Amino acid sequence: MKVLVTGGAGFIGSNIVDGLVQNGYKTYVVDNLSSGKRDFLHPEAEFHSINILEDDFILFFEKVRPDAVIHLAAQINVQKSIEKSAHDAEINILGTLKVLELCKVYNSKLIYSSSAAVYGNPAFLPVNERHPIKPLSNYGISKYTPEMYISLYSQQYDLDYTILRYANVFGIRQEAEGEGGVVSVFIKKMLKNEPPVIYGNGEQTRDFIYVEDIVSANLAALRKEYRGVLNISCNEEITINTLVDEINNLLNKKLSPIHKKYRPGDILNSCLDNELALKQLHWKPVFTLREGLRKTIEYYKSQP
Repeated sequence: MKVLVTGGAGFIGSNIVDGLVQNGYKTYVVDNLSSGKRDFLHPEAEFHSINILEDDFILFFEKVRPDAVIHLAAQINVQKSIEKSAHDAEINILGTLKVLELCKVYNSKLIYSSSAAVYGNPAFLPVNERHPIKPLSNYGISKYTPEMYISLYSQQYDLDYTILRYANVFGIRQEAEGEGGVVSVFIKKMLKNEPPVIYGNGEQTRDFIYVEDIVSANLAALRKEYRGVLNISCNEEITINTLVDEINNLLNKKLSPIHKKYRPGDILNSCLDNELALKQLHWKPVFTLREGLRKTIEYYKSQP
């Protein structure tokens, strides 16, 4: 089976590529390296430095004709989406539409990486897939809009797809950007004995999920046929203050955070119900927060 990963040199994408190669999939990676890194890529994956918005991507897709596409190429910074909304929409909406059109033409299954950001501030917790869509940021809008196109294309053209809405992903190779980027930011600072910065009082909550659990969810979505939306999460609320405490414990430190005012577009509390994913994909997360943090800390300690 041939699988194309867009954004495959990025944090989540490169981890998924590792999982695909290890499970025997012929794996292709398209990434313009605007944020991804060539060094992250598995040597057995076939890499192409291409922007999905350019015509080269169409020619490449026609040549490869992948059986499935795992679409991760995106603008992932919430604050940048607010400051540069047109750029955010171009990549996240128009870029996904281009991928979607090619999947339609070449009958490729599409696995789309969406986000908890589409829900906005929850009306109830944990948030299930039937929760109202009320994004607080342009990023949330630009991640949700392609979901509607994908669903419509499936109805019109019998496109096979699965939409995965991720909770706050963290783990090895993560940079500062993205919804789970706070973990890598905190770890890097605290390894240097610098206090972490919390925007708000630290009692806001997130549902942190280790990247290897995201990998297993994508592999499950490849194997199973489910046309719809699934939350991929640990279904566990963790305060940012608790996150700092856990990192302190693992590093044997006692660093107190610096608190600054809330930023626009930040969700106060988030926790995703993963029951439907457990049922439809026969998938479940296996890493606890502490286990994931330990692996992530070991990774950053090993970096030059």
